[in-house]
Amino acid sequence: MGDPPLLSSQEVLMKKIYRIGQIVPSSNITMETEIPALLKLRENIRPERFTFHSARMRMKTVSKDELAAMDGQSDRCALELSDAALDVLGYACLVATMSMGPGYHRVSEKRLHERTVENGHPAPVITSAGALIDGLKVIGAKKIVVVAPYMRPLTELVVDYISREGIEVIDYVALEIPDNLDVGRHDCQRLPEIVKGLRYQDADAVIVSACVQMPSLPVVSMVEAITGKPTLSAAVATTYAMLKAMKLEAIAPGGGALLSGAY
Repeated sequence: MGDPPLLSSQEVLMKKIYRIGQIVPSSNITMETEIPALLKLRENIRPERFTFHSARMRMKTVSKDELAAMDGQSDRCALELSDAALDVLGYACLVATMSMGPGYHRVSEKRLHERTVENGHPAPVITSAGALIDGLKVIGAKKIVVVAPYMRPLTELVVDYISREGIEVIDYVALEIPDNLDVGRHDCQRLPEIVKGLRYQDADAVIVSACVQMPSLPVVSMVEAITGKPTLSAAVATTYAMLKAMKLEAIAPGGGALLSGAY
């Protein structure tokens, strides 16, 4: 069948532009690269166009106390971003949400949406934590394996959070990288070998990066090919959720099974 034809420059100029907002930790260097990368690839095969806008919350060390303090800044960021009349707003810190207690992504999404409503520019709000849970449910995953960069106590909080949402984590690895910049510098080409050390054969899906900061996009398709399992990351799941919230077709090349168009 071949690839869909590329759009002409005139067709591009006629297409609607969607505004994507992201609330990110101040030391995050990944969500502002991987989500735009996915959506820019999508622009080659679909008519919609996207712009990207961010607000930042101070955070340098991935610890429970610093994550909680950072989360308290998310209301300010949602208010600031909503000035831009966004089409969707993403809260891009998975572990900050999950470390606040079971089901907190629903609380966060509701509260941050209320900030956009109060500001006169209502926008749907996606959390990367909620997007990952929802993405797993969309593909019907009951058992998963997880790669996380966090210290073991935080990784265990993530595992417990996912488990309380009805998805069994049958194996996981904590890479124990405390500094958030170092998480962003982690070589994603190491991830396929790390996944090979997990019990992926018994899983329904692989979470190759349960973190918005640890890069993984270049190897998502590779891990799927190696394991034969649908492979998600925080960025992939957040992109899927954003597209769905904007009522757009959830498809993007390089985004693995979830963004293949099958869902």
